Amino acid sequence: MRVLVIGSGGREHALVWKIAQSKLVDKIFCAPGNGGISQQAECVGIKADDIAGLIDFARREKIDLTVVGPEATLAAGIVDEFRNYKLKVFGPEKKAARLEASKVFSKEIMAKYKVPTADFKIFSDAAEANKYIEKIGAPCVVKADGLAAGKGVIVAKTVDEAKSAVKSMMQERIFGDAGNKVIVEECLEGQEASIIVITDSKEVIALASSQDHKRIFDNDLGPNTGGMGAYSPAPVVTNELMKDILNKIVYRTIDGLAKEGIDYTGVLYAGVMITKDGPKTLEFNVRFGDPETEAILPRLKSDLVEVMLAASEHKLSRVRTLEWHNQACVCVVCASGGYPGDYEKGKVISGLDEAAKIPGIVVFHSGTNARVINDVGQRQEVEYLTCGGRVLGVTGLGLTIKDAIDKTYMGVEKIHFEGMQYRRDIGRKAL
Repeated sequence: MRVLVIGSGGREHALVWKIAQSKLVDKIFCAPGNGGISQQAECVGIKADDIAGLIDFARREKIDLTVVGPEATLAAGIVDEFRNYKLKVFGPEKKAARLEASKVFSKEIMAKYKVPTADFKIFSDAAEANKYIEKIGAPCVVKADGLAAGKGVIVAKTVDEAKSAVKSMMQERIFGDAGNKVIVEECLEGQEASIIVITDSKEVIALASSQDHKRIFDNDLGPNTGGMGAYSPAPVVTNELMKDILNKIVYRTIDGLAKEGIDYTGVLYAGVMITKDGPKTLEFNVRFGDPETEAILPRLKSDLVEVMLAASEHKLSRVRTLEWHNQACVCVVCASGGYPGDYEKGKVISGLDEAAKIPGIVVFHSGTNARVINDVGQRQEVEYLTCGGRVLGVTGLGLTIKDAIDKTYMGVEKIHFEGMQYRRDIGRKAL
């Protein structure tokens, strides 16, 4: 098989890394890819939002399966377009991708099909939103309706902070059209978990549980990011709780979408808060999580390509179960100084080889470029430079979460680039 992975982040590097282990696969392409991905797949200079260019490439190169990473590409309807050309693709169609592309649509589906979630109200007028905030008080949560690269959710501890979030989204338009509408909802308390499943709209196969760390600083302080680290499994998700989440959240959502005439095929990610009243949905994503994918896939024994292929053919029933390594995994994100605000690019990264020599460590590249600095015969010497906010996902396997944490931070300590920042408490909640 010839496989094309679309995207350029740590999630896509983890997917390429796992796909490369499949006996079914002969050749992997990645568009556009990144510095690290270029060592395992042929990177193609086509942007993730250039759907026409990606279709031309997939037809020309006789791609057998395309795996879509970024949510914006799914929301733009790449799956529908690929299917129009009879190209096999793994991911939800445009209508289904609205589950992430519009938090308003997502909340309306949850309300209609009795999927447990926080109480909420939707606003298209800033003054009305502010009135409601004054009425319910703080803490509360303000969410931009549209896609905002994981930064469109503000957990406001005070009424002023909530109003400031409304102003920045609706009046200052920091997220553009994504802030035309906002949701104001109750602030749920408990432990978070990330539940990722693969589905063909009828069958569902759950991946291992994980927990993401969204805030930039230790102890969950500072602004939200795209994710500063993750660990798997999440001990808070017992077998009993997983069944509860699948029945009350995942199946109800997929069945509800089917009743709306929407076929959901691909990955469904449920961000869940485990409250005293049971699991409640924080959000849905329509793709593999990032950095959860980097913490989950190293634990997976089964062939991921077989599962994605079966789902894309609506034949997921032929995959009985997934096998997992009996190890825990932790991923720590190394980010550029200034992230999630403005940051500089082009910083030289050192220590990657030293980190990779530690048994059980894999370094996934998220925002890097590769530059050839020495080309002698068959052997190229490559230097890596930063080119994104989240630069690397240093990932470690261990017999326990504590072992995995210790090993991962050993790897992190080998790596350096100017301004590098990372959290030092990833996985601590699991202990």
